[in-house]
Amino acid sequence: MYTHTEIQTFQQKYPILIEMMELSPVFWMNPEIRKVANTVFALTDKDVKDAEQLWQRFAPFIQKEFPETRKGNGWIESPLKEIPAMKMLLESEYTSDLKGNLYLKCDQELAVAGSVKARGGFYEVLYYAENLAIDAGVVQKGENYEIFSTPRLKEFFSQFSIGVGSTGNLGLSIGIMSAKLGFQVSVYMSKDAKQWKKELLRSKGSDVVECEGDFSEAVSRGRKKTNADPKGYFVDDENSKHLFLGYSTAALRLKKQLDEKGVKVNSDHPLFVYLPCGVGGAPGGITFGLKQVFGDDVHCFFVEPVHSPSVLIGLLTGLKNKVSVQDFGLDNKTEADGLAVGRPSKFASSFSEQLVSGIYTIEDNLLFQLLRMLSDSEGIYVEPSATAGLIGPIELMKSHYLQERNLASEDITHIVWATGGGLVPDDEMKELLKR
Repeated sequence: MYTHTEIQTFQQKYPILIEMMELSPVFWMNPEIRKVANTVFALTDKDVKDAEQLWQRFAPFIQKEFPETRKGNGWIESPLKEIPAMKMLLESEYTSDLKGNLYLKCDQELAVAGSVKARGGFYEVLYYAENLAIDAGVVQKGENYEIFSTPRLKEFFSQFSIGVGSTGNLGLSIGIMSAKLGFQVSVYMSKDAKQWKKELLRSKGSDVVECEGDFSEAVSRGRKKTNADPKGYFVDDENSKHLFLGYSTAALRLKKQLDEKGVKVNSDHPLFVYLPCGVGGAPGGITFGLKQVFGDDVHCFFVEPVHSPSVLIGLLTGLKNKVSVQDFGLDNKTEADGLAVGRPSKFASSFSEQLVSGIYTIEDNLLFQLLRMLSDSEGIYVEPSATAGLIGPIELMKSHYLQERNLASEDITHIVWATGGGLVPDDEMKELLKR
């Protein structure tokens, strides 16, 4: 925790911190954003394409083990839906003329795990499994990966353990896929994780370790325990290249979906994407992928709860993972359990600081209002945290972002990323809607 004098120094340098510490919603435009041509990262578009090929290799295994993916031939992907009724409701509610078309990227419909974490979580587990199997000589390159469904492979993986710290959804993705392959898997859940997620994980064969602290404590405890096992592998949400790459492949699929709908993305038809943000890995990975595909014609905004703006504080101060929301007197308590993160990802922040257009914060009450508006207008049900992007286009129109970049508002395509909620039990969803 910083001293009172140090906090005052930060506030003088970054006045927006005063509003944030008062729990007021803010809209921040990133002054450090760079043209894609001027960025240099440890990953490239080739890494994204290589990651997509891994998904392709494992499609036969996924299709066999998860029957719900057979319609998509083993590909785990979500639809892109235009939501005109929600757009009209937002315009009416906020007395705003919302230019452009509004779409929802429905990651709450991702098969098996029901959230965006299926992209990163599944990918990292599959990447690890592939490398273990090839290194041990139990799988040959070029084989049909349906072989990963055999008892022989599952027995091989049973000697290894996988651990992860989670607020809920990442734990579900890691737990479900790891157990299906035969790994011993432990999910370290933060105090704010929902009980139904813990019960679902246990029913899928995962060991759930309940922690008294927040996300950072769950990660720290899981990391220490897993790394003490010579055959343990920890999926580190605070610093994982493989989670990041799994998320990045979403951009390749989105490009195809936009092409199929005849949606242009260029300097005259900019694409704006609004991404709920916790530790920053999922929105950071998706943003990196989108920038590789669409270059400077895509503009990505993260959204965080007013109580948990970890990535915003990390990027604003330049301290990234060396600072937490608690350092500035914020309690990191929010109903948006997937976004209840006090300290940002070091790995993802190194990308996002150059690529994200901005970040805005949102109050919990508004999440529930948006949840009701989306269900009433479109009949779509998501988790509260997944509604955070819906207010993005309104916030954008209130800002000076378009004017400063000489962008016309009429030909914008807005995409709100609905990050989760597909596995929420019916009785839980009814209670959320009552809120």
